[in-house]
Amino acid sequence: MKGKRAISRRSTLKGMGALGAAAFLGARGAGGEEGAVGPQASDVGTSDVRKQIFEKVFATTFVDTHEHLIDEEERLRGTKHPFVKSDDWSEVFMNYLGDEMCVAGMPDEDNEKFTSPKVDPLDKWRLLEPYWLAIKNTGYGQAIRIAVKELYGVEEVSSKTVRQIQAGYEKVRRPGFYKRILRDLAKIESCQVNYIDNPFKESSMPTFLMQDLCIWRMFEGPDFEQCGKRPGIKVGCLADWHKVIDWWFEKYGKYAMGVKSLSAYSRKIDYAEVDAEKAMPIFKKKLDEEPLSPEEKKSLEDHLFWYSVKKATESELPVKLHTGYHAGRGYMPLSWIQDNPGSATDLCMMSPETKFVFMHICYPYYEEMVTIAKHYPNAYIDMCWAWLMNPVAAKDFLKKYLVTAPANKVLTFGGDYVVVEPVLGHATMARRGIGLALSELVEEGWLSLDDALEVTEPIMHGNARRLFNIEKKTELLKNIKWGG
Repeated sequence: MKGKRAISRRSTLKGMGALGAAAFLGARGAGGEEGAVGPQASDVGTSDVRKQIFEKVFATTFVDTHEHLIDEEERLRGTKHPFVKSDDWSEVFMNYLGDEMCVAGMPDEDNEKFTSPKVDPLDKWRLLEPYWLAIKNTGYGQAIRIAVKELYGVEEVSSKTVRQIQAGYEKVRRPGFYKRILRDLAKIESCQVNYIDNPFKESSMPTFLMQDLCIWRMFEGPDFEQCGKRPGIKVGCLADWHKVIDWWFEKYGKYAMGVKSLSAYSRKIDYAEVDAEKAMPIFKKKLDEEPLSPEEKKSLEDHLFWYSVKKATESELPVKLHTGYHAGRGYMPLSWIQDNPGSATDLCMMSPETKFVFMHICYPYYEEMVTIAKHYPNAYIDMCWAWLMNPVAAKDFLKKYLVTAPANKVLTFGGDYVVVEPVLGHATMARRGIGLALSELVEEGWLSLDDALEVTEPIMHGNARRLFNIEKKTELLKNIKWGG
């Protein structure tokens, strides 16, 4: 029987209990020993169904559809970056979990000290300890704990292990550590990176850290400095700004995986069609540094958004849009977020030839996103970040999605980190969630075992390879010489 075929396992572990993802982790020594194979499937109960599904899921590679990773050489040089400050173990804990520390009660000044290079790394546990119990079991906390165990051999974060964590951090953070963590341990084929400080990053690993073209600042603002300076085009009117946008697409469109916008953090994604004639005088006011009314600001952004989307569609680039939950703390207007699904349907109808990728399952409004993928041929749903925000909800989403919408329109993993180490933990959580979703669907009678095994590779890498034309882009990037 096809579903009964054997899938070899490299190791079998005993469960670790409190960690949650523990039954699926590989055992290794401290500091990430050479030859380690990363998290593996292991005994997940008495069900043969679960064993076969988890073995398949843990043996299958991911295409990672969303990261914010800086290049490895920047990490090794200690390049100053808004999200990488102290170059010690605290950096591994700060992405996302840093905000959760404050939500749990950590004062802002202690949060700043936690990543300050002026504070001894071994003294930083004292700042974190009062809040660790409250946050260690969240999705953010679990990803860090898995990474710490896998990379540094530390079973539990505490005052007794902080020295080992720091020593492990220093040992792992060496040339080649990106590919070792991502490719060798997390079994990731390639990452798609939205580099925060630049519309497009000329990566030193172009076929592995594959880049998106960020259009956000091309239409929001627009940002004359970040987007306008490099093209060297004198901007005196709206038509000139169109040329700036054209320049970015002409230079990098054929190398980009897709285009990305984060504008959902600052406005609703209800982009209306605004013609150039209406937008021209508004752009001139912006250029002259005259204040814009909210209506004028929206009209200009809407016009430039659709101009950018048209360029993306002509370049055969999917349009990736943030939806749902906001990173950070203390400011998240749910009145915007709850409107994201309705706006997403409007976008799909307004530009049926554009492939829209709605990111982060629009958590917590993920049920609506299943409906959108079911109804609109040009709608794709990306589960990037979802396993961190709420791993149980992400599993629930995937179960519902697979029995509701076409399976070729869902992408199941994106780490969404600036620093590389926690991606390993997030990938392990995603594998656990995918394995559970597929197992439960089989056990509940909604899928056969063969169905579950057959759909694993498409949802973990096949859909992404096809949607983003990865094979063709890889060939283009193999011999790329940046700076030309």
